[in-house]
Amino acid sequence: MAKRDYYEILGVGKGASASEIKKAYRKKAIEFHPDKNPDDKSAEAKFKEAAEAYEILSDDNKKARYDQYGHQAFENGGGGGGFGGGGMNMDDIFSQFGDIFGGGGFSGGGFSGFGGGGGQRRVKGSNLRIRVKLTLEEIANGVEKKVKVKRKVQAPGTTYKTCSTCNGSGQVTRIANTILGRMQTSAPCNVCGGAGQTIDKKPSDADAQGLKVAEETVSIKIPAGVVDGMQLKVSSKGNEAPGNGVSGDLIVVIEEEDHKKLQREGDNLHYDLYVSFPDAVLGTSKEIDTVTGKVRIKVEAGVQSGKILRLRGKGIPSINGYGKGDLLVHVNVWTPKTLNKQQKQFFESMQEDEHFSPKPESSDKSFFEKVKDMFS
Repeated sequence: MAKRDYYEILGVGKGASASEIKKAYRKKAIEFHPDKNPDDKSAEAKFKEAAEAYEILSDDNKKARYDQYGHQAFENGGGGGGFGGGGMNMDDIFSQFGDIFGGGGFSGGGFSGFGGGGGQRRVKGSNLRIRVKLTLEEIANGVEKKVKVKRKVQAPGTTYKTCSTCNGSGQVTRIANTILGRMQTSAPCNVCGGAGQTIDKKPSDADAQGLKVAEETVSIKIPAGVVDGMQLKVSSKGNEAPGNGVSGDLIVVIEEEDHKKLQREGDNLHYDLYVSFPDAVLGTSKEIDTVTGKVRIKVEAGVQSGKILRLRGKGIPSINGYGKGDLLVHVNVWTPKTLNKQQKQFFESMQEDEHFSPKPESSDKSFFEKVKDMFS
């Protein structure tokens, strides 16, 4: 089933500002909040749908990719974030976007405004971000990278106890009488930060939350076809959270290294092939680089500078699984700049020869027309 447009879900236009997007999400989240719609699967699905839309549109980088590629930008490992691909998690929604509700709510409807029914909040550790450099060959074939990451983990020997301020609920609730009736406000406990637990014992090398920095080797599977700047997520490999919290994620930013001979354009690759004047006249075969190794191609006799040879399927695989791009070989005839006396005499004698006079056929297309035909 096709996903709905994120702007349509939140009811905003593409030109909406960050504050307008946030306001629209808060409105939708309050409308479909599980506390206001108990046992309503349709409302829960719309609540998650709104959270997914907000996760993308509230992030400038993700929003730009969505505006350009739509939902395809986050499919097949495209780095949609915590909720992309339908893997919605209510705990994650409340831990990441709970501040949207402002800690307030309504008494009569049972709406707590945070944390799914007023229960204990699960604190999430912070995300980590790293850059991974990839060669064009690695991007074309996919690769598994092992990287060393320094992340916060719970220090051995750390123990926790129930927070005496919130009695383990993670929230402090107050009820006040107003002209609109009884108003309930809930906010994360300022003592335990909403975790419902506080430090009981911790070793000397741990921080105030009972965490310490440790180095870990993380394996990252990178699919073929990623692009420079794309972000992938490795779940639960960010910083750990104290107590019964959930670990943050490791955000992997792709950095594409330049290739010495190949230029990338989307899923297609370009290669500049230089041939000598004699080879252009007589024809030849040349070995060229591709992302899967070297291949030999035939250059026909009489080839003209600007000719484009197309090697189908020798480009980059589509990140969305739509086949592979092509390798476009641009033929450039190299004209010698210096000649010896004998060579110069030969070409002078050929200046009036009909075989050396340009005779473009009427069927020949210009360079730009050829490129246009290839991509039409």
